[in-house]
Amino acid sequence: MNLLPPFKKRGFFSSEENDRIVKAIRKAEETTSGEIRVYIESRCRYVDPFDRAAEVFWNLKMDHTELRNSTLLYVAMKDHQFAIYADKGIYQQLGKEFWRKEAAAMSRHFRERHYVDALLLVIEDIGSALHTHFPYDPAVDKNELPDDIVFGN
Repeated sequence: MNLLPPFKKRGFFSSEENDRIVKAIRKAEETTSGEIRVYIESRCRYVDPFDRAAEVFWNLKMDHTELRNSTLLYVAMKDHQFAIYADKGIYQQLGKEFWRKEAAAMSRHFRERHYVDALLLVIEDIGSALHTHFPYDPAVDKNELPDDIVFGN
């Protein structure tokens, strides 16, 4: 998708914006065993950002969660592309329409240049869905993946 204008140099987001995204991830994961990650890079090395998101997903070992319930939000800033990639456990629970709706919400916010708002909204929605289908169990659940934003090239 070609929706993003030029990004801020060095880190893409301000320190405050980065903190808001990480806090949203942590809050979303408080009530679920699921995991959410955000990966930001300048350029997508594939024509289809979904293919790149899949590669990043595997490279970050996001498929190693016990319940296969992790989700990656991938954004290529200079190429104006993004994708949402969910592991099979959560993808099957929520179905294609849920993911299509989330991608449409991201697209709408990105067109309006509200990048952080787009990520925050989708993180919250995915967190709620994960809570419904994969509720947190303090006896066995742990944070399986880091919550920080991953910045590529």
